[in-house]
Amino acid sequence: MYKAIGLMSGTSLDGIDLAYLEFQKGRQWHADLKQCTTISYSKKWRQTLAELHREPIAIIRQTEREYSQLLGHYLNDFIQSHSLKPDIIASHGHTVWHQPEQGINLQIGDGRILHAMTKTPIVCDFRSQDVRLGGQGAPLVPIGDELLFGEYTYCLNLGGFSNLSFSKDGKRRAFDICPANIALNHYAKKEGLAYDKKGQMARSGELIPILLDHLNALDYYQTKPPKSLGKEWFETVFLPVVEDFDRPNKDILRTLCEHIATQIARACPDGTTLVTGGGAHNSFLMELISQESNSQFEIPETKLVDYKEALIFGLLGVLNLRGEVNCLASVTGASRDSIGGLQFH
Repeated sequence: MYKAIGLMSGTSLDGIDLAYLEFQKGRQWHADLKQCTTISYSKKWRQTLAELHREPIAIIRQTEREYSQLLGHYLNDFIQSHSLKPDIIASHGHTVWHQPEQGINLQIGDGRILHAMTKTPIVCDFRSQDVRLGGQGAPLVPIGDELLFGEYTYCLNLGGFSNLSFSKDGKRRAFDICPANIALNHYAKKEGLAYDKKGQMARSGELIPILLDHLNALDYYQTKPPKSLGKEWFETVFLPVVEDFDRPNKDILRTLCEHIATQIARACPDGTTLVTGGGAHNSFLMELISQESNSQFEIPETKLVDYKEALIFGLLGVLNLRGEVNCLASVTGASRDSIGGLQFH
C-alpha cells in the first residue's frame, strides 16, 4: 500500500489539481482516488504563467521560487485539512517550455522547496531525463493507462491538448492529437468567459469550412508518432491560421470543435475509449466526436474525469520510489525506457 499526493497544473491554466491516492500492488495495480480538489489560479498568477515562456531566465527562476512556495502552502493546507499522511508527493509542475526537438524542456516547481515546506518526500521533474535520451518527454500518462485502465482500446484525455494512448504490437503507444481546451478557452475568453460551458456558444455558431480545411491540413497531423505539442506550437503555428479569419467567436468555436472531433476520430476510430479531462464536460464536443467515430466513448465518474492525470502522476511517483520504469520509449521515442523524476527526501 502506498499513500501519495498527485499535484498537477495543466496548459489550460484552470488551476492546481491535488489528489490524495492509495495504491495497492498485487497481481495488478489498484488505485483508490480519495480526497481531491482544484485550487483556481488568481488572475495575477494566471497572467504570470501564461506569459512566463517569453521572460528572461532570471525572471523565470525568481517566479519558480515564488510558485514553488505557493504550491507548498497549498499542499500543507490540503494535508492538514484532511489529516493526511502521504508517503510521497508527485508533482508535475507547470510547463514553461516544451521544445523536445531542440532538447529544451522546463517544468517549474522546485522539489527542494516543496520538500522543505511539507517535510514529505517529493518526486518532480518527470520529463527532463526522457528529453535527454532523445524523447519527447511526453506524454507520460500512458504507463498509468496501461497499468490501471488497460481494458479500454484507447484512453483519451481532453485537456489543454488532447492526447491518446493505446496498446499495439505488445507495446504502449501514445501521442498528442491536437489542441483542445487551450484553443477553445482562448476564444471563450474573448467573450468574457473562462470557458464555453457545455459547448453552448460553439453549438450556436456556424461552421467555417475553409478554416476547417486549413486546420486539418497542418503539417503536424501528417507526421507519424511519437510526437507532442506545446504552447509554442499553438501560438506560432495553429493560432495564426485561425486569426486569419475575421468571423464571430461563436463560429470560430464551432469550427474548432469540428476540427478537434475530426482529429480525434482519426486517432480512435473504433473499439472502446475512456474519456477524461475537462473537455469531457463539453457536451457539444462529445456529440461531434461520437458522430465522427465508430468508437464507444465512456465518460466515467466526475472525480476520475477531473483528476485522472493527478492520479497517474501519483502512480508515476510511486513507480519512481520503487525504482521501476515509468517513462516508455515506445511512447516518447527516447533511446530507452527510463525511471523519470528527481527525488527530494
